[in-house]
Amino acid sequence: MLPALIPLALVVALSPLSIIPAILVLSSPAPRPTGLAFLAGWLVGLAVLTQIFVEISSVLGGGLDEPPPWASWVRIVAGGALIAFGIYKWLIRRRSEHSPRWMSSFATITPARAILTATVLVVINPKVLFMCAAAGLAIGTEGLGRTGAAVGVACYVALAASTVAIPILAYAVSGDRLDRPLDRLKHWMEAQHAALVAAILVVLGALVLYKGIHGL
Repeated sequence: MLPALIPLALVVALSPLSIIPAILVLSSPAPRPTGLAFLAGWLVGLAVLTQIFVEISSVLGGGLDEPPPWASWVRIVAGGALIAFGIYKWLIRRRSEHSPRWMSSFATITPARAILTATVLVVINPKVLFMCAAAGLAIGTEGLGRTGAAVGVACYVALAASTVAIPILAYAVSGDRLDRPLDRLKHWMEAQHAALVAAILVVLGALVLYKGIHGL
């Protein structure tokens, strides 16, 4: 997997709006099927969204076999923007909001709704959307070919979805014995997510910026 994809995936994985819904869905009337349905929708949403940007980069660059000439400048701009956004997130971390009120609806969610909800959350969350776009463009501009690009998308999605998959799959095996640990995890993420995301964004921006400068 491209090294640049790891911090991108971690931003998604460590986002409270990734982890908290995955935990809340386990409080539904049928937690096991609903949780697995949510995970399926989350994986599909991430994969499709990332692949869309891989194809966009392919069209703009003329194919997936050779990096386009503008790729380095895109990385420089994106890296600078990520560093600036990470600094901004750090400065306002004390004002970060907790989970939105609409998440209370997870208490009555069904498996069918869980698939749709997970897919929609991927698209409407700006942080996830931006990271998938950045990952797709990074994969598509690396000159990996069609097979290599598919492997890159799969690796990115696996890591980005890991924090959603772990509690859901663990609950599917262990059941309600995980209720208390998952609740503690949710509250810790609510308290610390802004600082975590800020740090990851700055590191990610530095890596992307370096790769862009190095490619000139």
